[in-house]
Amino acid sequence: MAAAKHQDDPAKRARLRWRSRRGLLENDLILTRFLDAHEAHLTDEEVDALTRLLTLPDNDLMSVLLGKNEPETELDLPHVHALVARLRQA
Repeated sequence: MAAAKHQDDPAKRARLRWRSRRGLLENDLILTRFLDAHEAHLTDEEVDALTRLLTLPDNDLMSVLLGKNEPETELDLPHVHALVARLRQA
């Protein structure tokens, strides 16, 4: 049996929202605003991109969200860059 998609699993959705809570208020506001507007329609690829971004320390994540830095190394993937562009508009 295939694993449930993110949108089909309320526990996965709750976990992602919980992981999006950050120590820096600015990150928290951007991520919460984005999830409030788009969470119900995120694809599994977008969830993967957000999950990868959430591995960044708060200050590095803020730099990416504000456009001071771009995703690098293991985050330098097309779907991560696409999600960052959407997050910057949030």
